Amino acid sequence: MKPFKPIETERLLIRKMDIKDRAEFYRYRSLPAVYEYQSFQPTSILAVDDFIESIPTYANLPNTWFQLAICIQDSGKLIGDIGLHFLADNEQVEIGYTLAPLFQGQGYARESLRAVLSYLFFDLSKHRVTASVDPNNSRSIKLLATLAMRKEAHFIKSYKMNGLWLDDCVYAILADEWRTNHKDLGSI
Repeated sequence: MKPFKPIETERLLIRKMDIKDRAEFYRYRSLPAVYEYQSFQPTSILAVDDFIESIPTYANLPNTWFQLAICIQDSGKLIGDIGLHFLADNEQVEIGYTLAPLFQGQGYARESLRAVLSYLFFDLSKHRVTASVDPNNSRSIKLLATLAMRKEAHFIKSYKMNGLWLDDCVYAILADEWRTNHKDLGSI
């Protein structure tokens, strides 16, 4: 296994989440407006420490979540995170993403996800990437549409969070579709 090599975009550095990110991660992830659609809702900095310490050393291990930090390239400031769930078949990945409110609406989520999708498809040769989203999360659905991810399913009350049964929509894109439309990105 090779260590995860940070990804650079025009404005961002995407690297493995680290314990040094704990305070900023907790600051935005503990906001109700941020965790409204998130299953991980940290109640303390210790919960964040446990979360970060549970991240595997290497990416691309079946049945694991690997957490990436989205940072401003110039300053290194943490502004969000992307979770990569490497599924058991190790040919498919589920993604999840969060951006601190102060940095939303500026194209950072799209920029980081384009880079990560290219990494998954070009560098790791994954077959399919999915994202699970609450159908009420219109901003996230709009983001997935800009990435050409299609809605494949709408499951009714299939996901339990905070004692409530919620709907869940699954969006996906195949490697062939990504490669055809993003030849210019190539390997990041």
